[in-house]
Amino acid sequence: MDIGVPLKSLGPVDTDELSKAILDLDEHVWREEQIRQKKYSEVHYNTESVIAVFCDHDNWPNIDVVKGAGWARLAGSALPVMHDIIQKHYTPGGTIIRAMAARLKAGTTIRPHTDHHESFRHSHRIHVPITTNKKVRFMIDGRPYRFELGCAYEINNQAKHGVMNGGDEDRITFIFDYIPGRSV
Repeated sequence: MDIGVPLKSLGPVDTDELSKAILDLDEHVWREEQIRQKKYSEVHYNTESVIAVFCDHDNWPNIDVVKGAGWARLAGSALPVMHDIIQKHYTPGGTIIRAMAARLKAGTTIRPHTDHHESFRHSHRIHVPITTNKKVRFMIDGRPYRFELGCAYEINNQAKHGVMNGGDEDRITFIFDYIPGRSV
């Protein structure tokens, strides 16, 4: 959604439970579902995801939101974080159409892109950092941003954005997309 600025800080968020759930995942879980890597392969070839919910947006605006394999693993710790952020910053009564843990491998990038599908124009894209390092840069319109652990951010996904992970550690972020005012 075009939020009028490149990035909006949503402030502190308690990520202890969510971080533990994500960091405790077995390595094979990161490769169970490849829907994001296949559907958006030109951008997400260096990423791995654990999908809690995802939408089939081929029939937009009539979308089907389905639970992914990560739902059972992450919902208990992710739902309180998402609901807290929604309650503090957005109109309630909407729909979470995507929610996932996303991992960008060390030394790789997500090339600059704009999220083009209509569903991205209507949804707030929220990032909750789980791990990061000093060499991670989230670029929006050519300007670098650093995301701090323990905070949440909304990005303007209609602006050109990408990520560089120049560090030796993977970068993990919990991402969810929220459309206000749709029935749950």
